[in-house]
Amino acid sequence: TGIYVPICSDGGIVYDYHMTLALAMGADFMMLGRYFARFDESPTNKVNINGTYMKEYWGEGSARARNWQRYDLGGDKKLSFEEGVDSYVPYAGSLKDNVNLTISKIRSTMCNCGALTIPELQKKAKLTLVSATSLVEGGAHDVLLKENTSSNYPK
Repeated sequence: TGIYVPICSDGGIVYDYHMTLALAMGADFMMLGRYFARFDESPTNKVNINGTYMKEYWGEGSARARNWQRYDLGGDKKLSFEEGVDSYVPYAGSLKDNVNLTISKIRSTMCNCGALTIPELQKKAKLTLVSATSLVEGGAHDVLLKENTSSNYPK
């Protein structure tokens, strides 16, 4: 038709790099419910589960969200399945600190691809399937990492 239809990466964004992958593969925008649910500013409860702080999270298609109207195709039968989850996500602190870090990571990856804009990233990015061994070999290995190196240096 010659009319551009924006592309949405609808769900599944868990880590920062997933955002960059979605953008590189052509997404114009992303659904980030799970990402934002982790922060202080989300209206859900922060709970301690086995010594780890978590935040409640439920997807739009879950029974808890009760958004059946979105999925109802009409007719006598009602929707009989759930598409979203009712779960917990790791607590991540404040929105401001985390969003700035996420944006910095996206910009860094774009820079590594030689891209200054998202359309440029979509043209220049190359996705490559690598083995699990490549992931290990590509990172720090055969060393004992210090837990907190910044405390070892004078300020």
